[in-house]
Amino acid sequence: MSAAQRQGGIVAGRLSPEAYADNFADAYPPLDAHEALVAADRCYFCHDAPCIAACPTEIDIPLFIRQIQADNPKGAAKTILSQNIFGGMCARVCPTETLCEEACVREMAEGKPVQIGALQRFATDTLMATGAHPFERAEPTGKMIAVIGAGPAGLSCAHRLAMHGHTVVVTDGRGKPGGLNEYGIASYKSVDDFAQAEIDWLLKIGGIRIETGSELGRDYTLEELRTDYDAVFLGMGLSGVNALMLEGPDDRIGNAVDFIADLRQSDDLSRLPVGRRIVVIGGGMTAVDAAVQSRLLGAEDVTIVYRRGQDRMSASRHEQDHATSAGVRLLCNAMPVRGVAGGVEFEYTEETAEGLRGTGETFVLEADQVFRAIGQTYGETPAAAVELERGKIRVDTEGRTSIPGVWAGGDCAAGGEDLTVTAVAEGRDAAESIHRTLGDMSA
Repeated sequence: MSAAQRQGGIVAGRLSPEAYADNFADAYPPLDAHEALVAADRCYFCHDAPCIAACPTEIDIPLFIRQIQADNPKGAAKTILSQNIFGGMCARVCPTETLCEEACVREMAEGKPVQIGALQRFATDTLMATGAHPFERAEPTGKMIAVIGAGPAGLSCAHRLAMHGHTVVVTDGRGKPGGLNEYGIASYKSVDDFAQAEIDWLLKIGGIRIETGSELGRDYTLEELRTDYDAVFLGMGLSGVNALMLEGPDDRIGNAVDFIADLRQSDDLSRLPVGRRIVVIGGGMTAVDAAVQSRLLGAEDVTIVYRRGQDRMSASRHEQDHATSAGVRLLCNAMPVRGVAGGVEFEYTEETAEGLRGTGETFVLEADQVFRAIGQTYGETPAAAVELERGKIRVDTEGRTSIPGVWAGGDCAAGGEDLTVTAVAEGRDAAESIHRTLGDMSA
């Protein structure tokens, strides 16, 4: 940290040890067994359950809730995990309020849905606490598949391939596996190193080797992978960050994703510097996570600024409300123009028939730290031979890319939402496509 940053108010140790512990405790404590039974009793067990259709991984939600009701949480967990091997993490971070719970008949009738996410966590946590793995690996096929990226898409793909008896080598450029689950989720959503515990549990299927610190383009090429392996899955996420079109240099600006990653990897929150006055530019989950955690680290004044109306923010209303309840201010219809002494100048915006435009009216927000959270990009890629669509890898409905023998899924692939649960579904489905293809080739 530079002397200028310290003088500008970006310092560590703003709070007491007790305050850090309280602020970063589990934001949504789990249900106990009695609470889970009460919550399960509210389910109507709909025959044509709309909650299943709203789930990207198509978990049989009425079935697993009925299993909880019948005092069989381990069976419920297997039902969940058969569709979503990251059911534990998704129960913590999935925006259920805009997916399964929004579609719940109870929500439509009473405005209070069944607690599907909490029940999913109860079931998966119960099973994981036993250390047991509910799936068995098929007889080895002799096929080897390379998976690039140890995030939700890559590990979901690897697990399903291993279940079918294939051998999988997963490589990742970072020091730990987990991808978004390890580096990109707010700490209060995933406490007690749950991301790594879930991966350790997942690997009990066998047949999966993870190599960290190994990066596509630096340590190996896509062509080498195609030669050495029977199939390749690309699940390396998004490596670039969209540029902030702000006039003039400003060393106060950082990437929200880097801030969140640093926080997740810290073993002493009192050593993380944070400003008194924070501005976060963006309207998604990353913006909310960066803003809320800034407050929890001791920032006094935190504002999220989004260029369109609040109803256009990609962060769910639940996340928006969580931010405001934590003391974060939401300021919409404004875009950054330039850095100025002690702050950032913004211009109000309005929607027109020709698109978003500035009104000419400006204002300044004081800030000694600014985070950009305006989306990530596929960025420079050593897999440049694959065809792109809107800046991401073009895939068909099974995840196949333009290159034979190469599949892709997760945030780096075009077409899906940038959600953990979507990445899991895409990795799983690509694995099934790979398995079918390899079977056809062997026939």
